[in-house]
This record gives sequence, structure tokens and C-alpha cells, in this order.
Amino acid sequence: MRIIAGKYAKRNLFTLKSRVTRPTSDKVKESLFNSMGQFFQGGCVLDLYGGSGALGIEAVSRGYERAVINDINRGAIEIIKKNVALTRDEARFDVLHMNSQAALKYLATQQAKFDLVFLDPPYAKQQIVKDMTKLLQLELLNDHALIVAETDDHTDIATPTGYSLSKTHHLGKTIVRFYRKDV
Repeated sequence: MRIIAGKYAKRNLFTLKSRVTRPTSDKVKESLFNSMGQFFQGGCVLDLYGGSGALGIEAVSRGYERAVINDINRGAIEIIKKNVALTRDEARFDVLHMNSQAALKYLATQQAKFDLVFLDPPYAKQQIVKDMTKLLQLELLNDHALIVAETDDHTDIATPTGYSLSKTHHLGKTIVRFYRKDV
């Protein structure tokens, strides 16, 4: 796995050798970023289930200003920190080690606001809706924030109140859904 484009392009990333995380493939990642618009002008990113940190790092590489990358798994946190170090731009990243709900509450106390949020949790269906609802309740999203939710092709998700589903991509056995925060 590697950083595909932007400032940190072509750097190979470390991955956790475990069944606990399943890294987003380069093919899915490239399609995902191509469909969002390849490059960006500032903003803040949250990757709530970081795994290797690849999505948050890719977003900053392509022009987002900062990324917060969270994971509950200690091994994943070590990999994320190694991958952030590869950027030689560590000040643009915050790495959190907590469960998703604790991370969201912590970020609310920090008055964080996000323009892009990646959600790729295990047992996706219930958790994605719960996370999206909590993001709104805690006022963690800027106007028109984009939520990118990745699931397997058997998971169906109802669009939570406060969001509009803007598009869906089927990429093999992966479905990526793009939601916009309603204003």
C-alpha cells in the first residue's frame, strides 16, 4: 500500500498484519479520491477508524491542512505513527488511541470541526449511523462536510437525519457511500 498522489506521493506505507484491520486497497482509495475531486484547498479531516492511517495521510497529501487519525487498536496506532513519520510533516497530524465514541467526545471538548470524515468501522451498519448521528449532536462538522462510509457489499445503511446521500460507488466487494451534511 502506498500514498497515491500529492505532496507525499509514492511513499510506501506500513500495514498491520492482523485480521483486526482491513486496509483500504490502493484501487479503492484512488477511486474514492478521484470521485471527491483529486486535490483540495485546506480543511480538516477525521479518520475515526484509522487502521494504517492511509486515508487521512492521503487527504493531507492532496491538500487538506490537517488530519486527526484515531484507532482503538494499539498495534494500529504504532503503524499510524510510523506512517505519519514517513511524511516528515508530523505537525499536520494528531493520532488518537481510543474507541470511536470517546474520540468524538474528546474532539468536541477541543472544539474540533471537520470538513471530511472517513468511517470504516468493523460491524459497519449500526456503527456508521451511530457515528454520523454523534458527529451532528456534538457539532463536529463544518457546513457541507463530506462523510465517506466504506462497507462490504452486503451492508445496507439508511441515510441518517441531517445528511443527504450524494453518491454511491460499488468497487468489487466494497461499497463507498458519500454523504453531505445538510445545512
